[in-house]
Amino acid sequence: MKAAVLDQSDFSIRIEEVAIPEIKAGQVLVKIKAASLNHHELWPMQEKNQFADFKIIPGADGAGDVVDIGPDTDSSWLHKRVIINPSLNRDKNAKNFESDFEILGYPTQGTFAEYIAIDERSIYEIPAHLSYEEAAAVPLAGLTAYRALFSRGQLNRKSTVLITGIGGGVALWALAFALKMNSRVYVTSGQDDKIQKAIVAGASGGANYKNPNWKKELSDQTEGFDLILDGAAGTGFEVLLHLVKAGGKIISFGRTAGSIPSFNPKLIFLKQITIMGTTMGNADEFKNMLYYVLYHQLRPIIDSVYAFDDIQCAFERMESGEQFGKIVLKM
Repeated sequence: MKAAVLDQSDFSIRIEEVAIPEIKAGQVLVKIKAASLNHHELWPMQEKNQFADFKIIPGADGAGDVVDIGPDTDSSWLHKRVIINPSLNRDKNAKNFESDFEILGYPTQGTFAEYIAIDERSIYEIPAHLSYEEAAAVPLAGLTAYRALFSRGQLNRKSTVLITGIGGGVALWALAFALKMNSRVYVTSGQDDKIQKAIVAGASGGANYKNPNWKKELSDQTEGFDLILDGAAGTGFEVLLHLVKAGGKIISFGRTAGSIPSFNPKLIFLKQITIMGTTMGNADEFKNMLYYVLYHQLRPIIDSVYAFDDIQCAFERMESGEQFGKIVLKM
């Protein structure tokens, strides 16, 4: 089969011919129709932290058809359209992950291939209103956003929410989910056109974090935020402490802007702010997230679709930071 392979000798990614994986007991063989990119695939190439001395097929997100099943596998899965939960080794309803938790695609062989062998407990039927390309844009970002908003953030219909870095997959799913709760949602971005696109999608306002006065701009638009979802961290994190309401929550799910520099913790304890981290989600959260998508007939915002052979161009698009929505590979 054809697969995109990450060679850890030089951390390059290229298309190669590899063997179709063998399916074990309790597994299914999925013919991948579409996959999507996340920073999860970008970090190993950028940071060059070698996991092991071998080649890895990356890819957390994927959707396709079950074409074969292994022993002790439910035969009803055969020929079904399925979406893959990339959160591995996490109990069905565990609040936290164990030491063996990992995200599909690093080091376990991922979805950037024509076929993948995966445990049947990791597959779910694709919501009927979604295409393969749309379904592939759901898993990692949708699960992360759902857990951040509902399990960790305890979002309610009276919440005023700030989502940083709008344009990324998690941020856009969080926007869609929060709007269905009738929450007032504001956004930040380093590009004015992304803020305007978010407003068209339903956001109440926003600010460009490259503007030195972005804290004041947001303060002028609202009296503060009950809940802030942040996937950036970096130097702008301290501003969030000023923007969150007393007793509010900041949920951290990423680090695209790097480490958080030192800051005075006075605001944290005087305002009684709760700062929480979140990573992916458990099986119950994935199932509930899919039901939320189905019930509200939500569709992902897709930035671009690339042919599988053009995967290098897809990664260049992600590295540029220009995308608004998910970058999808069509097999």
